[in-house]
Amino acid sequence: QVQLQESGPDLVKPSQTLSLTCTVSGGSITTSYYYWSWIRQPPGKGLEWMGAIAYDGSTYYSPSLKSHTSISRDTSKNQFSLQLGSVTPEDTAVYYCASRRGYSDYPRAYDYWGQGTQVTVSS
Repeated sequence: QVQLQESGPDLVKPSQTLSLTCTVSGGSITTSYYYWSWIRQPPGKGLEWMGAIAYDGSTYYSPSLKSHTSISRDTSKNQFSLQLGSVTPEDTAVYYCASRRGYSDYPRAYDYWGQGTQVTVSS
């Protein structure tokens, strides 16, 4: 069973970069056809797919976030990471890492989820 765990700061100041890491166990992030995504949920709003990194290292981003989002991986640690630059209070949300076999930008299509981590953007 694949398990995912998010880690990172819970408070980020406006204009700074939000950095989160997802540690994966029970499976490899290089397993063929698996996609590893970041998904967030702002307070009172729905789930938003932010982007993904594929088993082969290819990256995919939501068009609305692409200009200040970067997803990378460390295969030696079986981790993948999110960097969201120039954050504003509107980036306050619960951030999830998730995985599924096959590409999707629909959050509910994901089978494996981390527990989520609350990140607040505030001075």
